[in-house]
Parts: sequence; structure tokens; C-alpha cells
Amino acid sequence: MTDLAKRVHLLLRAEGGTVSTAESLTGGRLAVRFTDVPGISETFLGGAVTYATPLKTSMLGVDEEIVEEHGVVSAECAEAMASGVRAMTGATYGLSTTGVAGPDAQEGKPAGTVYVGIAGPGFVTSELVELDGDRTEIQEASCEAVLAALEVRLREQTALR
Repeated sequence: MTDLAKRVHLLLRAEGGTVSTAESLTGGRLAVRFTDVPGISETFLGGAVTYATPLKTSMLGVDEEIVEEHGVVSAECAEAMASGVRAMTGATYGLSTTGVAGPDAQEGKPAGTVYVGIAGPGFVTSELVELDGDRTEIQEASCEAVLAALEVRLREQTALR
């Protein structure tokens, strides 16, 4: 269990929120991070591993124009994935990971180029994270990045109340 996933769970529980995941390069690791937390069924609804591009469009509703114009390794795709999984599951928040775990480049972008997305009530955002390491290190760091981004968002919202 990661402390970060537990903190996110506790913040979600405090606000009565839920989360779902749309993963590409992390291949289910983000869902594992959540399901390692005892009691997570209160806040984690589930997720989709959409490693292949056609699944991003068919399952998550990512517009094919986004894929053609920006590619799947893009802020636009990360945001569409997060929005898509949120709509699909009815979660308060949708999280997404898309990028290049390596070892080879994809869409002309080097390994370690990752976008994480968050969709929530009234907002959709993404962040470019440039990571170093092997495939596993990049995948794990991608999970940390999106969990940290959600934690910051949840703490900001708590402070505004």
C-alpha cells in the first residue's frame, strides 16, 4: 500500500467523492495502487486499461480527431481519457495516464514523456511529466504523479470550504 493512495482515499472519503482510472502506459498499476488500500471500495469505483489506441476511442470516447491531431501521448488525450472514464463510471473524479514507458520513442516523443489527467466537477486538467528510468520506474512514477496531482486538488478544495 502506498501512503499517497491512502491519503487520496481518506480525502475522497471525507468529501464523499469517488474516483475511477483510465490507464495506458501504467497498464493497471494505478488501479493496483488504489486496491492495495484497505477500505478503498468506499471511494474507488474501478477503471479501464486502454493500452491500445482503438480502445481509447471505443471505450473511453476519446475523439478520433484528438488522436489524429495530437496523438495519444498528449495533454488532449489525457484529458479526454480522464473525462471518458469519469462519464463511463459516474465517479466524482477520473484519472488518466498516457505516455511512453520505453524503451523506444512513440509519436516522436522519447521514453519518459507522460501526461496525467484529472477530470472532476467543473474542470478537466492535465500535466506533462518528464521522467527518467526504465519501463517499470517510469510506470511507477506516472502513478505517483497522478496521485499527487489529485491529492493537491483535493487539499485545495478542502481548504476552500
